[in-house]
Amino acid sequence: MSHCANTEIADLTALEMLRRFRSGTLSPVEAAEATLERIHRHNNQVNAYCLVDEETTLRAARLSEQRYRHLQPQGLIDGVPVAIKDVFLTRGWPNLKGSKTVDPNGPWEHDAPAVAALRRHGLVPAGKTTTPELGWKGVTDCPCYGVTGNPHDPTKTAGGSSGGSAAAVVLGMGPLSLGTDAGGSIRIPAGFSGLVGHKPTQGRVPIWPASPFGQLAHPGPMTWTVEDAALLMDVIAESDPRDPTLPPDNCSYLQAIEGGVRGLRIAFSPNLGYVDVDPEIARAVAAAAQTMEALGAQVDEIDPGFSDPRQAFDLLFFGGAANALRSIPEEKHNVMDPALVEAVNSVKDATMLDYMQAMNERAALTEQMSLFHQRYDLLLTPTLPIPAFSAGLEVPEGWHDHRWPSWTPFTYPFNMTGQPACSVPCGFTSDGLPIGVQMVGPRHADGLVLRAAHTYQQAEPLTDRRPT
Repeated sequence: MSHCANTEIADLTALEMLRRFRSGTLSPVEAAEATLERIHRHNNQVNAYCLVDEETTLRAARLSEQRYRHLQPQGLIDGVPVAIKDVFLTRGWPNLKGSKTVDPNGPWEHDAPAVAALRRHGLVPAGKTTTPELGWKGVTDCPCYGVTGNPHDPTKTAGGSSGGSAAAVVLGMGPLSLGTDAGGSIRIPAGFSGLVGHKPTQGRVPIWPASPFGQLAHPGPMTWTVEDAALLMDVIAESDPRDPTLPPDNCSYLQAIEGGVRGLRIAFSPNLGYVDVDPEIARAVAAAAQTMEALGAQVDEIDPGFSDPRQAFDLLFFGGAANALRSIPEEKHNVMDPALVEAVNSVKDATMLDYMQAMNERAALTEQMSLFHQRYDLLLTPTLPIPAFSAGLEVPEGWHDHRWPSWTPFTYPFNMTGQPACSVPCGFTSDGLPIGVQMVGPRHADGLVLRAAHTYQQAEPLTDRRPT
């Protein structure tokens, strides 16, 4: 298949682009132009980007082109267009976080650690992607940007809170994107939209300024392939003095993904012991578990043995949101997402001791999973129990609960434990909506999780299935 036309350049992975930049068969300017052309073509339908600044994108691409011409590319991703979720500070661009309460005039003088790392490695910024207000929910819509649609069916949600980053990658509007995940916000849109989303070990990728959601929050990569996710991890996991959580991890994730899964002990939990899962999703994830077994892993069907930590999660998560709202004058709350204000009000009567109790539950769950991983290298679950539902809603029509964590039971427990977890596409529903399988590892085992995800994706590649 020829990739000479602009439209096809946009479907290249980051690693394919880099190989062509080095061989001189593609220039960073051509890659940037193809990405911008895709944004022009598709963004109106899905609302993935909230900021596009062609001049800045093309200027960075021209500088990259000059570096390749002099055989001096800068770092690991020089020239590859990157979509940046609008919760990351990005020098020169407003960081509104989906909120009308932020003054777009800035000044915008700083880069978040992940963006600073990308610049050190030759960043070509494609634009900023949509998020719900303050990244607070598992779908992507807000008063500031409107609703983000699923790249496979724009009437359905892309998921959230990194929904814009997900839709951008799937539609070729940038092969690499940055997301954040405090309750599933990378893995939910990866599962609903059909791409790879990796939530790193807590603290592996530095955050600054501190997230309102504290230690629940993890920045991470969202890409078309696990290989590209590992490449992006090699960049954004570089240490930053503004968040000295973990020492630098002196490994290459791109190298760590090779080696297969033979001999790994994998626990397959179809429903964690308490979740109702859509039958089509259950079948696709069970088939993924069988594939892992066929690839040489030892797979046991077993639950990790914890009960739903939803109550403790809600207090930690919405307590963080409530703390963030304290810095926003009360008279501005009327221009905010009313559901966010309502969710914050639901935890306002909690005491400090209630919060400490939730922290104790988090510690107990972390210990339990750490002991579980003494027996099993990986835990395999569905990413989500349901397929994508109507865009613009927080929960599906007629749902039994009005808050989003009620339909993300497979994601938020691992924000509480800080474990690495990756969502990989594993099929489609009969309506053509993506299904994701989640692979979870012990803390600090990001390389192992990415290796298992890569091995699975090599065996069951859905990477030729772009939306028509």
